[in-house]
Amino acid sequence: MREQILSIIEKNSRIDLKELAVILGVEEIDVVNELAAMEAEGVICGYHTLIDWEKTSIEKVEALIEVRVTPQRGQGFDNIAERIYKYPEVRSVYLISGAYDLLVILDGKTLREVSKFVSDKLSTQESVLSTATHFILKKYKDHGTILTKKYEDTREKVTP
Repeated sequence: MREQILSIIEKNSRIDLKELAVILGVEEIDVVNELAAMEAEGVICGYHTLIDWEKTSIEKVEALIEVRVTPQRGQGFDNIAERIYKYPEVRSVYLISGAYDLLVILDGKTLREVSKFVSDKLSTQESVLSTATHFILKKYKDHGTILTKKYEDTREKVTP
């Protein structure tokens, strides 16, 4: 049941618990208890809303920053990752494979604000060797949701 609940709420965290219980064929209290247990265990870490910021009047810039660092003896990448994720502008930090070690996802109001963060706060850290910043220009799909729908002509075809 746990895996089924996670699969469903990952796509729709606002699903009504009664409806979820019906889908799973269990009592609503069982769903409530399982969700509470997964939250307590840290399996479920939070609930988020996916927003297409391009459809709002809010100016927002999102950047992906690849960071190459010198790992610390006995602690690897954990301490440097923690220093980075404590900044409020930082949305996500991942340890990745490839030419860089960490991927930092950052939110800012302008390109300049993000660039200033990288040059003043990120690049100046002792164990940071290099960075590469990529700005997201347009999102097509995010968290499994297609954001750019193609126009479909729904008019009825008339032939002579």
